[in-house]
Amino acid sequence: MTKSMSLFFAILSVLLMSATAISISYNGWVAALFLLLTLCSIGGGFIVKARMRRRQQE
Repeated sequence: MTKSMSLFFAILSVLLMSATAISISYNGWVAALFLLLTLCSIGGGFIVKARMRRRQQE
């Protein structure tokens, strides 16, 4: 994974985690939505990393 793509996933995850933390005090359902988006973002980063690593090995 390139450094810029890693930075993108890291910043996106931190922003979503911050949105989750802020939304906890306002609405639980919105916080749950942001939590789900955060987990998908982190998982998506791992998926992209694994696929790029497989392509490099071939």
